[in-house]
Amino acid sequence: MAEDQDKEARYHTRMARKKAVIDEKIAAAQEERGVLVINTGNGKGKSSAAFGVVARALGHDMKVAVIQFVKGRSDTGEEGFYRRVAQTTPGCLNWHVSGEGFTWETQDSSRDAAAARTAWELACGYFADPGIGLVVLDEFTYALKYGWLDTAPVLAALAARAPMQHVIITGRGAPDALIEAADTVTEMALVKHAFQAGVKGMPGLEW
Repeated sequence: MAEDQDKEARYHTRMARKKAVIDEKIAAAQEERGVLVINTGNGKGKSSAAFGVVARALGHDMKVAVIQFVKGRSDTGEEGFYRRVAQTTPGCLNWHVSGEGFTWETQDSSRDAAAARTAWELACGYFADPGIGLVVLDEFTYALKYGWLDTAPVLAALAARAPMQHVIITGRGAPDALIEAADTVTEMALVKHAFQAGVKGMPGLEW
């Protein structure tokens, strides 16, 4: 009994110290502004995480724009779901499938670059609109990795966006300059993937 009481007392002391540290950090974080988020790395879930935040933003009655840079298919589960959401609340969401397919499918760098530039023009239009609370640039890192867009003007446009607007960028190989400019960066690491074992991409999980 005494041992249990001692264990509980130690736990209480530890949690009290932890609460004090967390409360201090919360009190210090009082700035309110738009946040630039990067989801990168070789692991699965970069876009999926971004689309989860789309649901969160819509739940707060924010207006959202999603621009997909490489992906060219319009039969994904996320797009189908969010288009139905947009029908119930017109104007809450703009979804653009602006890619032509992955680079190994198009095998045409000039075509890929042109598609990326067109998508980027869309993004810049949303950056200038303070009514858009969240912009998702899905698979955008490839536009910088392959040189379809220059990094410096991209960073300038991100910095000049509407002050309260959040931006989420997804894709592998985010360049160092983009990571440096971001507020929150998550690198998703690959441990295992069913595809490596011969399992095809399954609807509802992969697309």
